[in-house]
Amino acid sequence: MDKLMNVVNYFKTIDLKQVIDILIAIAIIIFFYIFSSSLSYILIRIFKRKKTDKDRIRKMSFYYPLKIFFIVLGLFLATRVLQITGKAMEIIELIFKIICIILFAKALAGCFSNDSKTMRRLQKKFFNNTDDNRLNFIYKFTRCVIYIVAILAIIALLGINLNAILAGLGVGSVVLTLAAQDTAKNLFGGVMILVDKPFIIGDWIQTTNYEGIVEDISFRSTGIRTFDNSLVNIPNGVLSNEAIINWSKMEKRKYKLYLKLPLDTPVEVIQRITSKIYFMLINNQSVINEDTYVKFDEIQADGVTIMIYVFTNSVDYDSYLNAKENINKNILEILEKEGVDLSYPTSTVLLKEANLIREENKKVLN
Repeated sequence: MDKLMNVVNYFKTIDLKQVIDILIAIAIIIFFYIFSSSLSYILIRIFKRKKTDKDRIRKMSFYYPLKIFFIVLGLFLATRVLQITGKAMEIIELIFKIICIILFAKALAGCFSNDSKTMRRLQKKFFNNTDDNRLNFIYKFTRCVIYIVAILAIIALLGINLNAILAGLGVGSVVLTLAAQDTAKNLFGGVMILVDKPFIIGDWIQTTNYEGIVEDISFRSTGIRTFDNSLVNIPNGVLSNEAIINWSKMEKRKYKLYLKLPLDTPVEVIQRITSKIYFMLINNQSVINEDTYVKFDEIQADGVTIMIYVFTNSVDYDSYLNAKENINKNILEILEKEGVDLSYPTSTVLLKEANLIREENKKVLN
């Protein structure tokens, strides 16, 4: 009962002006909350010369931070209507400024991406010959700078002495250097990869331990999708010091084959087979003619060898397998028409002890 009376007495002390102020503050909060999307759209539309539909505006980097800003602005104005003073108001103003800095940094950083229409327009105008990897690196670096500046601005708002922080970093620079050696190495490796361009996103590469398609190149590591569909993130410091085979940069792919025919195959048949295989290869669309060789290569104890050495213009692995399959099928058809089978490995085993026993048996019989 005492608590109820305390509440009643509290409301008795509230005058009409305070009630009106509270109602106005609530109305301001509700207004900005409901119309935050519309206000954001109107503000963006003012600065957009060309007509843009609502869906496209909502996807812009400034739209969502502006929407949050108007909601926060409504809360801030409500506190001003309530005439909050003293230390509480100072804290509210500080929080409002920090939120504004964060929202502005987020909106500005969001502009630096491949999805930004403004960046695509600038890319066509100034960076037309720059590949996507370098642009992504520039975008990421710019976003990091924006966030660092925002953090420094917040630190300054909090009243922290930046000179003391920088002096502290100077004292601890040796410790930081030792602790961040691998990180610095990876960052430097990422820069070297973007400058030298040994590979780009989408290339098929092979390193000492991994092979697959490059999916992502970041500051610290490179993501490779292996052929068993697993994603491997390799530190850039490791990649920059390894030998990398970029299969996507091949202009042609080698195919070498040895055909072993029986030793009793007539010479004219061998010549006819080599001529037919050569003619078949130079008329194959996937074979580069100037690098095609079909030669009677060796004579061995278990057969004669024909060497087939060609280059195909089928660079990617799938088309290379198809070209290889087509060549193999045509070679077998030529051998079948000539009535020649491929030789298989044979060996001669001499049973010395059995021969000695046989000779001794002959002596006994005689």
